[in-house]
Amino acid sequence: MIETVESRNLNEVLPLIREYQEFYQVADISDSRNKEFFSQFSESSDLGCLFLYRQHNKAVAFATVATVYFSYASTIATKVAVLNDLYTKPNERRNNIGKKLIEHCRLFAAKKGAARLQWVTALDNKPAQKLYESLPTKKSTWHFYTYNI
Repeated sequence: MIETVESRNLNEVLPLIREYQEFYQVADISDSRNKEFFSQFSESSDLGCLFLYRQHNKAVAFATVATVYFSYASTIATKVAVLNDLYTKPNERRNNIGKKLIEHCRLFAAKKGAARLQWVTALDNKPAQKLYESLPTKKSTWHFYTYNI
């Protein structure tokens, strides 16, 4: 079952967010900063929304639509949704949870007026790429750069 993350269930998702950050080897993980940051998203927010997948009454995956964040694409002159995070506990993978969350985020983004849902993943994250390539997606040929401030 997919549900929106709100103040009543945010504490259930924080350990998943920590695991996700550990997976990507984030150096300075802060549970208090995570709580403050992720509490700003909701279905009514223009910033984005955080979703969780509950199985057997337990939170096992999360996705966000800006974490879905909303942005704009000059090339197509419209609003786009960025699926910034998607994480499923390793023992729950291969149960179509990621696929269900992506589709839920796509529909949420469309409802919010976005023209597309887009995301990036690490080059060595082969399990995620296998999921993404099983969907009717188009793989970008753009390179992704970061410039730390």
